[in-house]
Amino acid sequence: MRKMTRAGSLAGFVGLLLACPLLAGCGGGGSAGAPSITLYNGQHVQTTEALVKMFEKQTGIQVNVRNDDEDVFANQIVQEGANSPADVIYTENSPPLEVLQERGLLAAVSASSLAKVAPRYSSPRGEWIGVSARSSVMVYNTDLLKADELPRSVMDLAQPRWRDKLALAPGETDFQPIVTSIALKYGKAAALAWLQGVKANAANHIYPDNETLTNMVNRGQAVIGIINHYYWYRQSYQVGAAKVHSAIAYFAPGDAGWVIDVSGAGVLKSSRHQQAAERFVAFLVSKDGEEIIAHSQSYEYPLGSGVVTTKNLRPFDTLHPAPVSVTQLGDGSTAIALLQEAQLL
Repeated sequence: MRKMTRAGSLAGFVGLLLACPLLAGCGGGGSAGAPSITLYNGQHVQTTEALVKMFEKQTGIQVNVRNDDEDVFANQIVQEGANSPADVIYTENSPPLEVLQERGLLAAVSASSLAKVAPRYSSPRGEWIGVSARSSVMVYNTDLLKADELPRSVMDLAQPRWRDKLALAPGETDFQPIVTSIALKYGKAAALAWLQGVKANAANHIYPDNETLTNMVNRGQAVIGIINHYYWYRQSYQVGAAKVHSAIAYFAPGDAGWVIDVSGAGVLKSSRHQQAAERFVAFLVSKDGEEIIAHSQSYEYPLGSGVVTTKNLRPFDTLHPAPVSVTQLGDGSTAIALLQEAQLL
């Protein structure tokens, strides 16, 4: 998934320092007695910068941030294993965290931190915690399509009436949960048939990322697409109301296309600064941390400490997504396999 400011791919990682002052820790630069930690950040760069700034001010612990896509970091941590220089990973979606959990690479999150978030938004095993959430939606051009012409189900988008009107960004990691949700409800064969149908309908409108998709729908280059809600809100804020020619809409309550994606964080079991890393994760779901998310231009829903967004979003408690848990979304392997079979990846 793309970030508000996308960092380029990391060229490589520096080797681990061989000697570390006992109090300062391996990263250096922290205040006396406070270690520094390394954060692998797959979340929005600006929002994470604000979170890190406040955390460092409160604790004196320096956070060395490395930015890239969440799937890049998950794969890298698997390769690095016990030698990973990372202490914390912060992602936009739950599957990368599930990948790391399945491989035994994450440490248990403290009970006090887990208690700040509704259990359904964190790992049932307690090895990663939900921080914020987003909802999948349809984005459509209001000059080309009326609200009463919208489909009720995501399955309808595979019908011939949407030929050359539909836009997709199948390479985005937040498209995978929708595919998983469809496979859970209708079976893998039906999910593959759906992918083949939407691929044909979007043949001329397959884009590399959701920012491009949202922009193309707004410009009328495509009529309708599937995104997470915050892409539309961010674009609308950036271009201004006078230049907005699109809107978002939700599928029918419980439809397989209506998925809540959870952004979360976990401490690596290999971290040499477990206490400091856990303090950062605890801060993310604290009132101070969640208030930063609530006021940020990421337009996400805070999940911790009872904080609600200050943005003009549909209230989180009025959403009616498919009943798909983070455990059922799993590590994304089912969706990836189906997308590859449909030659969309």
